Amino acid sequence: MDSHALSLFLSLADNLHFGKTSRECHVSPSALSRSIKQLEDELGAALFLRDNRSVRLTREGVQFREYAREVMSGLQAIRQSFKQDQLILHGELSLYCSVTASYSFLYDILSSFRRDYPRIEMKLHTGDAARAVERVQEGVEDLAIGARPDNLAAGIAFQPIARSELRFIGPLAPQLLTDEQLKYPGTASWRDVPMILSEEGLARTRTDRWLKSHNIKPRIYAQVSGNEAIVSMVSLGFGIGVVPQIVLDNSPLGAHIRTYDIQPPLTAYDIGLFALEKRLNDPLINAFWNRQG
Repeated sequence: MDSHALSLFLSLADNLHFGKTSRECHVSPSALSRSIKQLEDELGAALFLRDNRSVRLTREGVQFREYAREVMSGLQAIRQSFKQDQLILHGELSLYCSVTASYSFLYDILSSFRRDYPRIEMKLHTGDAARAVERVQEGVEDLAIGARPDNLAAGIAFQPIARSELRFIGPLAPQLLTDEQLKYPGTASWRDVPMILSEEGLARTRTDRWLKSHNIKPRIYAQVSGNEAIVSMVSLGFGIGVVPQIVLDNSPLGAHIRTYDIQPPLTAYDIGLFALEKRLNDPLINAFWNRQG
């Protein structure tokens, strides 16, 4: 008992006219009669009383009409449900960012995204922000949040989210930089200043550039991975460091840190979202990418 046969039956039950029904349903009168006969044979009861002048529903036909209407209504509802379900994006996206970025941006980004795309699962991986572009290039992650490098690699798309200053930081005690060192940074005055720097990344590149412009060969106490580790070591008095302002804004150790107003300041940088350009047409990535725009 297929839906086409039920549809023909309901049309004939409404029209009570074989000729009109065959025209409306685009079937021949013989095909219509054959379909109704097959239904009646399957049910073991006549559904219509027909003679040369009229067509009428039998008692069984009236009962079957209610059943057929329910079946066709349910079928239409499930078809619509399946259609809508196919339009709803579902799948999995992986996102890489630093712990600081997860504090600073993810709540606002993911709360609205999850509301609009509840069937997309987000897999979050955290680590050194300096590896954001690399993780996307290698295909390990679909998306990443990090600082935009001075020279963006070919094939990488970037969308800015925020801008952050870079700050020289030191412990509250002891005072590791004097007023003279702050005003006149140079080879002699900074010879004995211990520095805690990032192993790699944009902050390290811009710090090295600043040091070189002042002819300073740094006394590197430690090179660490991750800005949060720099804040920790600086707060304990091991040396001075350089971190983005956004890290200080979210650090639980902020009360144990001082910032130095050193001129000229380090160049600020843009923080944003990375993805492979060739993958922006992927429906899931496109939905996340355009959500931020």
